[in-house]
Amino acid sequence: MSIAVCPGSFDPITLGHLDIVRRARRMFDVVVVGVARNASKNALLTPAERVELARTALAEDPATADVQVAEVPGLLVDFCRQVRAVAVVKGLRGGADFDSELPMALMNRHLTGGSTGIETVFVPGDPGYAHVASSLVKDVARFGGPIDDLVPPGVADAVHAALAR
Repeated sequence: MSIAVCPGSFDPITLGHLDIVRRARRMFDVVVVGVARNASKNALLTPAERVELARTALAEDPATADVQVAEVPGLLVDFCRQVRAVAVVKGLRGGADFDSELPMALMNRHLTGGSTGIETVFVPGDPGYAHVASSLVKDVARFGGPIDDLVPPGVADAVHAALAR
């Protein structure tokens, strides 16, 4: 059985994230969405909120209803070992994403033993979501702009509630 992890901070989860998870699910027997903490970012939503929003969004789509969601407590490679993943799936919106994701993919491969380690599969994002990034969604919401068409149902409300805290 092939298992893949789709990692990210998912702060918040977007329709672009769901597109990548849906496509990963067609490639692998099991997909686990790994909700990670990014030390270089200040998260708006708590890890528990991000996990719950991802679970709800994935459960509403028959193509992703069986996708698992879990918090990544430390290094991604340790999480991948724990869930017995053979691959990490990352979506790419463009060249800048590749430039930032490649060093991480190579480090993960290095940390898992080089040629016998975890492989990263890059999936080109749907061009319709190329402009959708969690950071931009939060910025738009901060200034009162509409985000409902960028995120799954319920996520906009959670973002607005977090901004009000």
